[in-house]
Amino acid sequence: MDEQRKTPRRRVLKAATIEFGGGAIDCNVRNISKAGAALDVASPLSIPDHFTLHIPSDQIKRPSRVIWRKERRIGISFD
Repeated sequence: MDEQRKTPRRRVLKAATIEFGGGAIDCNVRNISKAGAALDVASPLSIPDHFTLHIPSDQIKRPSRVIWRKERRIGISFD
């Protein structure tokens, strides 16, 4: 299968937080690149289209938007 992404992603497993409107949802980053990431979540339904992804271990806070949603995973791009 050919890679369709503009930038290659590397596989990781890092704890992160989806932050929005004074609330937060825990998640795990499964892969990441300069342009975006895939996140494992308990349920994608309560996650807004735009939020800040916080990865404490890397001291990263990135404004993000949801590109796709699946059962327990979402794909995001960094704004």
